[in-house]
Amino acid sequence: MKIHAKSSLVDRVWLQNVCLTCVDGKISNWESGVNIDGADYAVDVLLPALGNLHSHTFQRAMAGMTEFRTAGRENFWTWRDLMYRFLGHLTPDQYEAIAALVFMEMLEAGYASVGEFHYVHHQPNGAPYSQLSELSERVFAAAKQTGIGLTHLPVLYTYGGVNQEPLAGGQLRFANDVERFLSLVESCKASQSDLPADAQVGIAPHSLRATSPIDLGRVLQATPQGPVHIHISEQPKEVADVEAKLGQRPVEWLLNKFDVDTRWCLIHATHMSKAETIAMANSGAVAGLCPITEANLGDGPFNGRTFLEHDGAFGLGSDSNVRISLTEELRTLEYSQRLRDMARNVLVAKEGSVGKTLYTGAALGGAQALGRDAGSIEVGKLADLVAIDRSHPALCTLQDDQLLDGLCFVAPDSVVTDTWSAGRHVVREGRHKERDAIVARYKSALSKLLQAV
Repeated sequence: MKIHAKSSLVDRVWLQNVCLTCVDGKISNWESGVNIDGADYAVDVLLPALGNLHSHTFQRAMAGMTEFRTAGRENFWTWRDLMYRFLGHLTPDQYEAIAALVFMEMLEAGYASVGEFHYVHHQPNGAPYSQLSELSERVFAAAKQTGIGLTHLPVLYTYGGVNQEPLAGGQLRFANDVERFLSLVESCKASQSDLPADAQVGIAPHSLRATSPIDLGRVLQATPQGPVHIHISEQPKEVADVEAKLGQRPVEWLLNKFDVDTRWCLIHATHMSKAETIAMANSGAVAGLCPITEANLGDGPFNGRTFLEHDGAFGLGSDSNVRISLTEELRTLEYSQRLRDMARNVLVAKEGSVGKTLYTGAALGGAQALGRDAGSIEVGKLADLVAIDRSHPALCTLQDDQLLDGLCFVAPDSVVTDTWSAGRHVVREGRHKERDAIVARYKSALSKLLQAV
């Protein structure tokens, strides 16, 4: 497959009239200054596509249902109560239909891959399905239908709090001890063989409040390779609870107790001290940031300036999927910093384009977090690519070195014309190839689900 682009960001450098050759899902060659002859596809601007490093697909079906203020102070914990009630009725067929819609929307927004932080494992009463990995396999089916690059992250969720409270209510669908969790991971790896070769399975200890130090150590020892994702310091209450129980703040405790390195992704590393921020940046772990969800839930802003000053790696995730928009995630991240600091152009370590720093940083950090050899256009990398239309009014007046600023701060997601995931051309002319069937199935599934809820 050959793709010709009028402009392309190749290894972070803008080049003109680029022809990219892809073989077996990888970039095998590129040339610049060449004509369009012999190309299979012609696009305007070609970029490395981002990976969406953090998603709970099922929460997409709740979007728009939690924006009503009830008596008392609204916060993350009241939102979570509604989510648990919602889980009491969700079936495997509905789960698959929701996941397919989410993956389709991600691809149309310009994401080529996703890290599915998957913690709904069992039936509503907590009993396992006859196939332990039933709901994971529904995620696999959705990934296969849509063509998205999947890093599946089964979640270890054992306790209802840092004091090892028992799980109850909606949490029963999450519950696994270490032995059953490891069996689940192996079952997922066995089923993974039905997916393209770029798919993989990692692990996700949910959080320090949902596991224990001993259990976390056992799981890490049993899975010495592959991505490790964990929720960390999302809420002030979480930080206070962990510090009261373990004697240190969450990020501080984790970095001191375990060998946190480049295979780790710390999701919502929001409430960190300056020392924690610097130590995390130095560890090589990726900060998994979900700006739209973090704003929607009122979590607070990430300590971005200090993190980037110490060369910290970061990536973006759509988390609750209340709004799946790559461009909006990018601008919300920067705007959260501007509002906090009352300054402009914050997320650049020294000087330069904010848009380029955001986009290229998130591309590389997302690929690292997903264990995916992608994030830039280079020979040997996966062909995770996105094309955008620079004739759109949001971009038509901009020079190449301004395009990523325009994409991040001005453009809608509709500027995306094409998306390739490991060479799979799944979005053309702005539409996923299976859009009509996916949307129809989603609407049918949700009408039944909402009748039950």
